[in-house]
Amino acid sequence: MASTETFKFILILLVAILALELIARRFRLPTSAALLAGGIAIAFLPGIPEVSFDPELVLTVFLPPLLMDGAFYTVWSEFRKYLGGILWLAVGAVVFTTFVVGVTVHWVLPSLPWAACFALGAVVSPPDAVAAKAVLGKVRLPRRLLVLLEGESLLNDATGLVLFRFAVAAALTGAFSTQAAVLSFAGLAFGGIVVGAIVGAAVVFSLRHIRHEFLATTAGCLSPWAAYIGGESLHVSGVMSVVSCGIIFGWYQHEVLAANVRMRSFAFWEVMIFLLEALVFILIGFSLRGVVDRLGGLGEAWASLGTPILAVLAAVILSRFVWIYVTDYIRVPLARLFGRKPLPASPKASFLLSWAGMRGVVTLAIALSLPESVPGRDLTLAAAFAVILVTVVVQGGTIAPVIRWLGLDRPDLAQSVHLSEAQALELIDLAQLDAVRARAYDEQGTLIHPRLLEQYAYRATISERYARAPASLGNKRIEHYDVVLAAIAAGRTELLRLHRAGRIHDALLHYLERDLDLQQVQAENDRQAPP
Repeated sequence: MASTETFKFILILLVAILALELIARRFRLPTSAALLAGGIAIAFLPGIPEVSFDPELVLTVFLPPLLMDGAFYTVWSEFRKYLGGILWLAVGAVVFTTFVVGVTVHWVLPSLPWAACFALGAVVSPPDAVAAKAVLGKVRLPRRLLVLLEGESLLNDATGLVLFRFAVAAALTGAFSTQAAVLSFAGLAFGGIVVGAIVGAAVVFSLRHIRHEFLATTAGCLSPWAAYIGGESLHVSGVMSVVSCGIIFGWYQHEVLAANVRMRSFAFWEVMIFLLEALVFILIGFSLRGVVDRLGGLGEAWASLGTPILAVLAAVILSRFVWIYVTDYIRVPLARLFGRKPLPASPKASFLLSWAGMRGVVTLAIALSLPESVPGRDLTLAAAFAVILVTVVVQGGTIAPVIRWLGLDRPDLAQSVHLSEAQALELIDLAQLDAVRARAYDEQGTLIHPRLLEQYAYRATISERYARAPASLGNKRIEHYDVVLAAIAAGRTELLRLHRAGRIHDALLHYLERDLDLQQVQAENDRQAPP
């Protein structure tokens, strides 16, 4: 496809993304499933050109920013608290799934070499950060489960990639060393963490001195690719590098980003992440066409590979259930041996953790990177797509009803170690009132800022009442901000009327409109604040 035609085709895909997103919202469908199905439908339309993927390009373009988006918003204290459970999933579950899938494939196809079987297992073993974020961002879960699933999706790609590389090397050379694999994994992970920490520190240092909004936004958006490419260039884990960089950047961004920079950069970042996530699922759908064409058509592909693909699907889903249920009940006595008091095993939580194993872009990219000379490449490609399709559409599409069925969406299951929104606002407003009181009087004790003192005293009083009895002021708060939003809308209407009548200049229009935008954003945020 010529460059111009490629650009036009990308524009068509973006229009399709908008349409599919609107359809998913209108009919309350899982967005990832709608995009995946839409990509499949578009790929088989007459006249649509065949799309081929460079797997390294796919990983380099899509994976760093999407990993960064998850790592950036990671709560470090919670991540550290549940790190043991996260590693148990991100390393243990991936290794166990790889082993089970490899044994299953070799049992179904004894002629396929063991190394090729384990390479297929490594391809389909790691749940995907993109798929997990697309699904988990729209459900309510207890914090522990949410942290475990999000943390797992950030770290398990490194495990899957290392296992895959060693399995492929064994398939091509016939040699494998467990000791070398373990040492290599530890070195790659540690090296990636170090590189990511260096890049993250450099980004934080740079943003302390960059005050221009566009330059600061650009520097922040380049950080995931800098971390990933830097890690891969030094032959360490680019995935761990991005995660490390994202956690550091997310921790310090509150101190180094000015308010206007944060508003502009976050708005740009959210749009970019939305488009990248959507394109990933569209392109995964497109990959089916290449797999089917390579295998001689859908009927021929199913006749020759249907049984092993079903076996892989069963192994992928069941192995996660086995690992999580068994280890969840083992960890309690083990923790007690070390003098700890673990949470009791929960069958409901274990079921949800087992069900939330969606695969996505990493599985696709790893499968596409499999060398032509490795035995069973066609099976690996077909199985990878089948696993992505089933886990995203079936598991991802049903996770919200499963959460409701298990009763894990109840507000009383949320942890209460943090302040509520009302309690935090009370402390903030009191601190602001103290600051205003200290500056409201001149050296002679004369009140020089009565309006400010009155305003902040009123806010502190209301916040205190709301913190004591949030239910009693809940409706009043909504009514208050409805009036504020109505006033902002009236001001916006008058501003546009003045501009249309030629009474104010465009520059003044933009200035006053920005002020109204800031007021509206704050009012809408306060109106919708969580309890």
